[in-house]
Amino acid sequence: MASVLNTVPSLRLSSIKTGRVRTRTVLAPNSISFTRRILRVRAAETDTNEVKPEAPGKAPAGGSSFNQLLGIKGASQETNKWKIRLQLTKPVTWPPLVWGVVCGAAASGNFHWNVEDVAKSVLCMMMSGPCLTGYTQTLNDWYDREIDAINEPYRPIPSGAITENEVITQIWVLLLAGLGIAGLLDVWAGHNFPIVFYLALGGSLLSYIYSAPPLKLKQNGWIGNFALGASYISLPWWAGQALFGTLTPDIIVLTLLYSVAGLGIAIVNDFKSVEGDRAMGLQSLPVAFGPEAAKWICVGAIDITQISIAGYLLGAGKPYYALALLVLIIPQVVFQFQYFLKDPVKYDVKYQASAQPFLVLGLLVTALATSH
Repeated sequence: MASVLNTVPSLRLSSIKTGRVRTRTVLAPNSISFTRRILRVRAAETDTNEVKPEAPGKAPAGGSSFNQLLGIKGASQETNKWKIRLQLTKPVTWPPLVWGVVCGAAASGNFHWNVEDVAKSVLCMMMSGPCLTGYTQTLNDWYDREIDAINEPYRPIPSGAITENEVITQIWVLLLAGLGIAGLLDVWAGHNFPIVFYLALGGSLLSYIYSAPPLKLKQNGWIGNFALGASYISLPWWAGQALFGTLTPDIIVLTLLYSVAGLGIAIVNDFKSVEGDRAMGLQSLPVAFGPEAAKWICVGAIDITQISIAGYLLGAGKPYYALALLVLIIPQVVFQFQYFLKDPVKYDVKYQASAQPFLVLGLLVTALATSH
């Protein structure tokens, strides 16, 4: 500590004399700020009237309670623990996983609109969405707490709105609930090999190594985002198809190709965390290539993947499905130019809300094409 302090040419000195506090301030070329976890060295200002503001300690004024429950930016601060727990699971991220189960069931060709099959699919959706996606998002927020302390210090974990023990308990409860449901589905489906359980276990492990050291796949923009895309598209599709039918090699390849589009979707979320990612040494694509190049990598991954799959369907003798998929790509490109390519930080939510419904409909078109 002494060696650190010796590098500072001058210090702020205070003395107490006859009950008054007298402070003498000397401008220094460097100042050192200590926080609970992070040591930051900042250049001192040459004028005391030009001090850079710290990151806000409270959520922006006018935060939405609805956004808080969905777990997206623009959320209001909340003290209710159950609302905070729900926020950590990010319900806004559940629909792609739920839809993946629908696509897998459709691709199996064996789903029937009866009470038993609907009940199985709903249970599989609960496993993929609230349980395992909730586990993934809570785990990710836990390991991102130092980055969030830079970008969004008012979020539940860095702000202290929820304790360490409460977060860890939530992670374990959601994980064990998801794995338990997966095992139940295998028994219900009469599987000799518990394939749904092993898919859930593999997805949970992938989520862990994505967020946690020492591997922390998210440190690499390419590997991390592809792993995220596979988790959101391939794994729930495989679970839904395995539950009602047979998981075939061609489906595995096709869904992994779709995961490249998922990589593009994952990049969208990286733009708002550039400052924190750079500070923590995470090589997200906006950090590695710069925001301008990363925008085009993002939309290229999304569009080229879908065009390639349309070409695959055309080559497989399914021209109407290929045409339907191409039609669904058009509005996505329009919204990319209208929102995302203009400002990926300002319009990220609006872009995803506008464009992603067409992408997930394309997933269903592909699933139906493979079932015939």
